[in-house]
Formats: sequence, structure tokens, C-alpha cells
Amino acid sequence: MIRFYENRNIYFGISIAIILIGIIALFINGISLDIQFKGGAILKYAYNGEIDLNNVDAIVTNTLAREVSTQITTDLVTQQNNLVLNLAGNEGLSVESQQKLEEALKNEFPDAGFVLSESSIVEPFIGKQFLRRGITAIVLASILIVVYVWIRFKRISGLSAGVMALVALFHDVLAVFITFIVFKIPLDENFIAVALTIIGYSINDTIVIYDRIRENSMLDRKIPIEDLVNKSITQSLTRSINTAIAVFFSIVLVYGFAQYYNIESIKNFALPMTVGVVSGCYSTICLAGPLWVMWQKHKQKSQKAA
Repeated sequence: MIRFYENRNIYFGISIAIILIGIIALFINGISLDIQFKGGAILKYAYNGEIDLNNVDAIVTNTLAREVSTQITTDLVTQQNNLVLNLAGNEGLSVESQQKLEEALKNEFPDAGFVLSESSIVEPFIGKQFLRRGITAIVLASILIVVYVWIRFKRISGLSAGVMALVALFHDVLAVFITFIVFKIPLDENFIAVALTIIGYSINDTIVIYDRIRENSMLDRKIPIEDLVNKSITQSLTRSINTAIAVFFSIVLVYGFAQYYNIESIKNFALPMTVGVVSGCYSTICLAGPLWVMWQKHKQKSQKAA
């Protein structure tokens, strides 16, 4: 039986160190919002042959002095290559700026035959509304999880179990957020998608351990609460780690595929997802259970004092 509760200060120290790294990265890199949250312009150019996205980034940045994310898409019907430029900012793009950018692209890639096929503007208030709704979805999911755990695990003080599970989930979402900051990934719809996915993955793992705690508490009513949690986590350890390894390598393969074909949107989803999977497994095993024991021991101490 592994002494998870007795080693809780080590786990708390690791989490605090990760948070400090995130704070330092936040001051150094700042928060970068993508066009979905910040507003801006989207330009789509049809072209022929091959182009270098790194050169395109440099051309757009030098020409317009604005942040840009680039992506190459291919029409499955016509096999036409398209260059998609997402220009974040609080305003659109004037006709003069579009013409200036098109000339710069044509000068750099004279054989590509760039033709502007689509131009649209994303208003800042739409991005703010999307961000607000995404955060609302995360908060609502968290509240419903606490309510479910509260009802499902009344035998082991469901409210405290739900709150500690929520703390572990907050740790996982924070780990995902720190990944976006450290690797300078603009916050976009991928952040909301990864956060909600990790919340579902992590709470599923936590509920398995809570269920084992409940079963063991029925089998041995006199076992000390810290031994109860240590025993339950140890019994579920192999399952949790094997599940995390399977999901982790699946996401790594997705990231490798996106890296090979330079699909930026998938890379921006897969990289934080891998970190979230590791964090979800870690918080389930090392944080949720020990935190619940601390709550219960404090509660017992308060009742004795009363």
C-alpha cells in the first residue's frame, strides 16, 4: 500500500512549482488571444504549388505589423490549395492593406498565383461573447460535477468529495492554461475544447477512486481514513496509469501527424491535451484523495472539539 496521504506535501509542492512556472511565463510571454476571442480579419487566398508558412508569417508581420496565424487547407473536390490568414486585432483590414499584402505575397512567391477568394471581419464583441460562453460552459460543467458527486457518494460525505474533485479539476484546467502560456499558443476555441475534455477525463478517473473508497469503507468500517484512501488509490493505480498511458500516446500520435503535415490547429489542440492527460492522472491519484482526507480529518477534529 502506497502512502499517498503521508506524502501529500511532496505532491502539493510539485503543483505549487508548476503554478509558479506558469506565473513566471505569464509575466514573460503574456496572454495571447486568437482572432476568435480578440476579433480581427480572416483572409483566404487560393494558390498553386508549394509555399513556406514561415516566410508567409514574416511577410504578413512585416507588411501589416499585426499578429497572424497561418493555415493551409485543400479543397477535397477541386484539390485547390488555400492559404488562410487569421489577423488578430480590434479592427478589420482596409482595401489598401489587403492590396499591399497581396503584392508582398506575389513578390515573394511569384509562381504561386495568389488570388484573394474570401475576406471577412470578426468583430471584437463576438469574440468576447464566445469567450464568455466558453468559460460559462466550464463553470457549469464544474458545478454539475460537484452536484453529481455529492448525490452519488453520500456515504463518504459527497459534498466534500465533490469539492475536492473540483479542486483537482481546477488544477488540470490551470495546467492546460499554463501550457498555452509557456508555448505561446494563442487562446482560442482549442482552449475551451481541451479544458472540457480534460474535465470529463479527469472526473471519470476520480469517480473510479471514490467508488473504491466507498466499497472499502463498507468492507472495513474501522479502518483509519488515511489508510482507507491509500488502499483505495493503490488498488486503482494500475487502471488509472494504464488509461492515462493509452490516451497519452494516442494524442502524441495525433500531434506527430499534425507536426508532420504542419496543421497548426491540431497541434494547438494536441499539445495542451497531452499535458492535460498527465495532469488529470496526477491530480486524481495524488491530490483529490489526500485533500479529501484532510477535509474529513479537519471535520472530525472540529466535531470532537465541539
